[in-house]
Amino acid sequence: MARISGVDLPRNKHMDRALTYIYGIGLTSARKILEKADLPYQMNSDDLSGDDVNRIRLIIEAEYVVEGDKRREVAMDIKRLVDLGTYRGRRHRQGLPCRGQRTKTNARTRKGPKR
Repeated sequence: MARISGVDLPRNKHMDRALTYIYGIGLTSARKILEKADLPYQMNSDDLSGDDVNRIRLIIEAEYVVEGDKRREVAMDIKRLVDLGTYRGRRHRQGLPCRGQRTKTNARTRKGPKR
């Protein structure tokens, strides 16, 4: 089982999908990483050699912000909005949707169960 950026990659999955288990890497980024590492997308995560894992790890460390640093960055962005008192910051503080969705009906995920 390959371990990259503190995350165990899932077994028996194509590499482009397996890399998305790392916070901060989506499908497009995963494919770009594999392209730079000269690995096929359809390669299974079980078939990686130690050299392949090392190449992927080096590319991710050099070019991407992932896991703890990415989570901290996102949290700081939200905190900045809240501190400034922007509309989006107020919506974050109140626990409501902040991207223009309707809240008269729906929005139960953000608002919580009906009272």
